[in-house]
Amino acid sequence: MLVYGDHPREVDALAEARALAIVRTEVQALSPGLPRHSALVSLLIRVGEWAQGTLDAESAQRGGDGDTPLARACEAALLALGHAVATSWTQGFRADLEPLTPLLESLAALAPREPVRCKVPEGYAFYALYPEAYLEAARAVPSDGRPWRVIGIRGIGTGLAGMVAAGLGTEALCTVRPGGHPFERTLSLSPDLSARLVEEARAGWRFAVVDEGPGLSGSSFGAVADFLEAHGAAPESVTFFPSHAGDLGPQAKAAHRERWARADKRVVDFESLLLRPSDPSHALTRWVEDLTGVAEGAPEDVAGGGWRRLFLSGAPESEWPAVHPWQERRKYLLRAGGRSWLLKFVGLGAHGARAYLQARALAEAGFGVPVAGLRHGFLVQPWLEEARPLSVVPDAVDRWALVERVGAYLGFRSHHFGAVGDECGASPRALWEMARYNTEQTLGRAVSSALDAWEPRLDALASAVRRTVTDNRMHAWEWLVLPGGRVLKADGVDHARGHDLVGCQDLAWDLAGAAVELALDADALGALCTVVERHKGHLPSPEVLRFHRQAYLAFQLGHHMLAAMSYDASAPDEAARLRRAADRYAELLRSELAAFSASHGGR
Repeated sequence: MLVYGDHPREVDALAEARALAIVRTEVQALSPGLPRHSALVSLLIRVGEWAQGTLDAESAQRGGDGDTPLARACEAALLALGHAVATSWTQGFRADLEPLTPLLESLAALAPREPVRCKVPEGYAFYALYPEAYLEAARAVPSDGRPWRVIGIRGIGTGLAGMVAAGLGTEALCTVRPGGHPFERTLSLSPDLSARLVEEARAGWRFAVVDEGPGLSGSSFGAVADFLEAHGAAPESVTFFPSHAGDLGPQAKAAHRERWARADKRVVDFESLLLRPSDPSHALTRWVEDLTGVAEGAPEDVAGGGWRRLFLSGAPESEWPAVHPWQERRKYLLRAGGRSWLLKFVGLGAHGARAYLQARALAEAGFGVPVAGLRHGFLVQPWLEEARPLSVVPDAVDRWALVERVGAYLGFRSHHFGAVGDECGASPRALWEMARYNTEQTLGRAVSSALDAWEPRLDALASAVRRTVTDNRMHAWEWLVLPGGRVLKADGVDHARGHDLVGCQDLAWDLAGAAVELALDADALGALCTVVERHKGHLPSPEVLRFHRQAYLAFQLGHHMLAAMSYDASAPDEAARLRRAADRYAELLRSELAAFSASHGGR
């Protein structure tokens, strides 16, 4: 199934380098405390993204990673930032940032004049991966007197390498980009960088290999270890710093799996870092205390579908909506100050700041749940105990009143969140390829062939699309009904920037989603479009809307089928719910394509 993807952004490297130096002065001016520390981590993330983009571009030009002036400047800046974040984390959220000034200024002097492509660091944006966890993991490694070389795997390993180097107390740092097939990665190094690593390996150095994951194969970790061991490094001299303590994925080579099983791996998990920290100032509950009041107990984990126990307590589990547990963001229910609060991870740095502003805009316009604040990646909102999901109380809201409410919401988003660049989401061609592939894999070529009629129209569709920050989550349980019938939209700020191929789309994606998830017939959909237009939303043409309906159904079908296969063994009840949802999307897609084919003369 085609489900996942990323959306790199083009960055003016020189302008961004100059901006980084300005941001340092702004962070330096802040008073010691968590907001300053959070801003410092945001700077680390931005410098890591800049280094990833510029070094990837240089590597592509040179035919491999090297020990270049640009690489050395990036390494020096990342080392200094790693030490600054480490000092802030361990010294009451205070650190002198003046030493960063010349290092950040040197980046501007070496910045390429062409735009570079910076990738979203998934752990920071989606999965509550905190750089401080890598610092703590490195600080816990016992010293044996041998020198360390830290090797960060670009992308997210770029900035994390600075944290590990700070924790290990070494200044020997470099970054690499393993290339090739996703399950068969290898290193491509310049003679000078290769010679340096070989010399260190033969001299008995220890090596720290840093990245998030491992994922399906762990081949990026494997590529670095393969190179080191092939050039004289003892297997026990290589320590891995991953983001989880699990095994390699199902696509791993047998040799890599065997190595991983015996290797030294250093992980500090989220719970140890922020829920049960040794330093009280690092506790998530302490961070939000000024917003929520003093915690009356430990936060309750409601991610991975755990929220269903609370919101859907009256419904049998067989009727719960299906979820993909590991894809859900971290969420905690906190009892504090005499009421309940939802703490949800929305991203570190700019990722969280953007989600916070959008959540506030929706709340202040009356469409979203109120927002108390943002604390180092976590959005803080009141838990609306009196609310019930629309899926539980479908008759609590008049059908046409619901259409009016949903239309006003979508019109507001379309008008106020504005247009975004094409790089922020899948193109019509990418959506079409996904739809055709997923449909053929599940329903067969005879059904998927109906989608071929779109191919000559893809360029015209691309010209007609007005991409915006769509909601991408219009399911009935995402609409909360308050006593008296008022409806709020939950969880409306981060699905368009998630870890899938869809991304930001034309408003047609949400209109199609609303029609499918809220079971709107043609009359109701027409009324919904009228309301959207009345609220100054950009209304798509009927052709654009129909294309996106088919793509939406094919994406949801693929998403639920792929998730079901992931949980067949570990969570069979969840897998069954996912398959039932997939069956529903399959039947809707089959009917839609049959009608579409008939309207096009069977083509």
